[in-house]
Amino acid sequence: MSKKIKVLTLSDHPLSPSGVGTQTRYVIEALLKTGRYEVLSLGGAIKHQDYAPKKVDPYGDDWRIIPVDGYGTPEMIRSILRNEKPDILWMMTDPRFYEWLWAIENEIRPLCPIVYYHVWDNFPAPHFNKKFYESNDHIVSISKLTDEIVRQVAPDVPRTYIPHAVNGDFFVPMDKAKVREQSLPEEDRNKFIAFWNNRNARRKQSGTLVWWWKEWLDKNDLHDKAQLIMHKEPKDPHGQDLTHIVDHLGLNKRQVLFSTQKVAIEQMPTFYNIADVTINISDAEGFGLATLESLSCGTPIIATMTGGLQEQVMGAEGENGIPLYPTSKAIIGSQQVPYIYEDRVSKKSFFSALDKMYFGGEEYRKELGDRGRRHVLRNYNFDNFNSKWIRLMDSIHEENGSWGTRTNYSSITFKEVA
Repeated sequence: MSKKIKVLTLSDHPLSPSGVGTQTRYVIEALLKTGRYEVLSLGGAIKHQDYAPKKVDPYGDDWRIIPVDGYGTPEMIRSILRNEKPDILWMMTDPRFYEWLWAIENEIRPLCPIVYYHVWDNFPAPHFNKKFYESNDHIVSISKLTDEIVRQVAPDVPRTYIPHAVNGDFFVPMDKAKVREQSLPEEDRNKFIAFWNNRNARRKQSGTLVWWWKEWLDKNDLHDKAQLIMHKEPKDPHGQDLTHIVDHLGLNKRQVLFSTQKVAIEQMPTFYNIADVTINISDAEGFGLATLESLSCGTPIIATMTGGLQEQVMGAEGENGIPLYPTSKAIIGSQQVPYIYEDRVSKKSFFSALDKMYFGGEEYRKELGDRGRRHVLRNYNFDNFNSKWIRLMDSIHEENGSWGTRTNYSSITFKEVA
């Protein structure tokens, strides 16, 4: 029996509900189902109760997870290289979290290739990332925008576009009336319901959404006829205290309801099917997995035309929801990310989109939702996602080798001059 290809993954914990964690899990499971791979994952970006390594059922020894703080350390990578001898190092999330790893590229790439599943939100092209991009053997981009950015910044680095995927057999349309009867109090079952499933972070504009929602209710006198359900913690330390904003605006849970309990992934299709529309007004968004899950359930979206959201709102058949075109841009930055655009939408365009979605009626929303589901099944389905990743990882291993068979990489050597 031939030796399995061993992949070391670095990302959000692959069993966590984050978009990065979810897509990491999908990639890993696609590889494992071939029977030709085994995976060791460093599971980061969450608080751990237990740091003991774990085997994941039903894969046993073929998939082990080591919980880590952050995304790992150079010492940890050196130890794993020494003891596990991975054939490919695969990683995903924002590049600023991996500067420490690319700093030891010369210790990793002579032994095994690095594959980076790249997340980037917006232009201008981040030329400050050039040295990071060139430290990989292959870059895979989550959106067409990200792929174009890599092409502009590091055209010589091999790259592939593989967008996120959702399980269209799991995120499915349901009988909305029946789902609401089972899930909502009687007084809320006939309301127009908007759903927001996102992190409570500044760029997600959660506080602005609550404020604009209140003004839209006022404008149309819909306080008893419409409800916003927000599925995230309203007091996130990295975001705003949404409970204070709701109290300040004089709203109650009949108008804005926080779904704060952690729910099993199996329950998420119910949330999308309860809703008439899913909203994302983020200033910047690498992809936006929640809106894709919503479309898969046949629920239309209202979303900012930024980042990967653009590919979801507009499909081959037309609009799968209502696009919010930015009316202005801001350029922000930090010590690690010197500059990046944020796309700002206006309250006027948001009101117009909500009016159209509300007053358009059930038939209009169903037309958008049905079109959106076809768009997802055609462009973001599991079969395509899995086959693309398997072919890519097979070819990377075949063309680059590892350890004793490593090719296509030349490390810099220094000769002593007499």
